[in-house]
Amino acid sequence: MRKIPLSILIPTLNEEANLPACLQSCAFADQVVVVDSLSSDGTRAIAEKHGAQLFEHRFENYSAQKNWALDTLPWRNGWIFILDADERFSPELADEVGRRISDPGEHVAFQVNRRFIFLGRWIKHCGWYPSWNLRLFRRGKARYDGRPVHEHMIADGPVGFLDHDLIHEDQKGISAWLDRHNRYSTAEATARLWPRTTPLSLSAVKDPILVKRLIRERVWPWVPAKPVAFFAYMYFLRLGILDGWPGLAFSLLQAQQEFHVGLKVRERRRLSALGAK
Repeated sequence: MRKIPLSILIPTLNEEANLPACLQSCAFADQVVVVDSLSSDGTRAIAEKHGAQLFEHRFENYSAQKNWALDTLPWRNGWIFILDADERFSPELADEVGRRISDPGEHVAFQVNRRFIFLGRWIKHCGWYPSWNLRLFRRGKARYDGRPVHEHMIADGPVGFLDHDLIHEDQKGISAWLDRHNRYSTAEATARLWPRTTPLSLSAVKDPILVKRLIRERVWPWVPAKPVAFFAYMYFLRLGILDGWPGLAFSLLQAQQEFHVGLKVRERRRLSALGAK
């Protein structure tokens, strides 16, 4: 197979269930780099078996881990794609990426839409599709915003959109999904205590990623009964009811995570107030 001049970055932590399919989908790329956060399972052996370059770095947060890799590792191509271990390229997306980097036009980066599979079903509603993420970019022209979770990549130049979807399907099961979202809720509670960083501007309204950040930072903190509101938004307003049983389960679990975030924010504020006395 002829490789295309693309480098792929895959951050990992105990991803032996997901990594084989992920790496197999990357066979078209010239360079595949796995940055592992000191896994205790077979992640590193799988990465080496599939010919990926393996680096280890202790995890701090999601933005910091990826920015460290972008700033530090020996990239040998002008374009980089960031891929999670529970994601994979479709053949159509792989072909499109090759075409786009060979003729990017004015663009220095591209957003890709993610197709989220939950309990074996594509979640087409719940506000989870479309789900645009900036993942493909010219080296040195984009980096993460520093947010510890739900981080966003900021590009220095025009951004385009890819036509084909990235497939997101976690093979580790519900128990692992709950464990991960417990960690997410802790990181999100930390992020909500940060000062607001997204400026209000007319240009922000034109960017769907910045709109989501503005809602998260400037609207969502004032919404009462957040878990109930989030469930109603996903299941009824964004038609999660049309996704059947997986849509109901997914909406309930996301509302539960929002409840956990609220508890952790309250706990941190209480402890901070006690420490200030």
